[in-house]
Amino acid sequence: MRFLLIDRINDFRPGEYISATKSVSLAEEYLQDHFPGFPILPGVLMVECLTQAAAWLMRLSEDFKYSTILLKEAKAVKFNSFVSPGQSINIECTLAKREGNLYTFKATGTRGDTSVVSARITLEQSNIADSNPKMAASDETQREFFRSLAAGLWTPPAA
Repeated sequence: MRFLLIDRINDFRPGEYISATKSVSLAEEYLQDHFPGFPILPGVLMVECLTQAAAWLMRLSEDFKYSTILLKEAKAVKFNSFVSPGQSINIECTLAKREGNLYTFKATGTRGDTSVVSARITLEQSNIADSNPKMAASDETQREFFRSLAAGLWTPPAA
């Protein structure tokens, strides 16, 4: 199952910063079990929101050069509050360090003025064809998929 959690990219500065939003809806199936009578966005999905926003920063900054972006490490993860259906989590990710294909971000999620989650996350980008050249077409399929998603998430400001 693939969770596409980012609903909108609000701001983007290539190689530096991204701001995005995830709106939580009671229609999201996992909320039926988390928790019955008190539905909240699971903490692991809060971290996934941070990860996906940071991955969008990488994709947009690199013009979709890499097909695969994976979470390598999450440090100093802090959960401070809940996000319930009808509320939104606003995510901000700032690039803290880059070493080759590894990117480390300071990431935060807020609900209005309330901090709900924060972490330092490290992501790694690659192409499947780097280890198996026969998979180059799969890389391109993934890149096209994310390009088409980006068109619905982010509208660059008029020049």
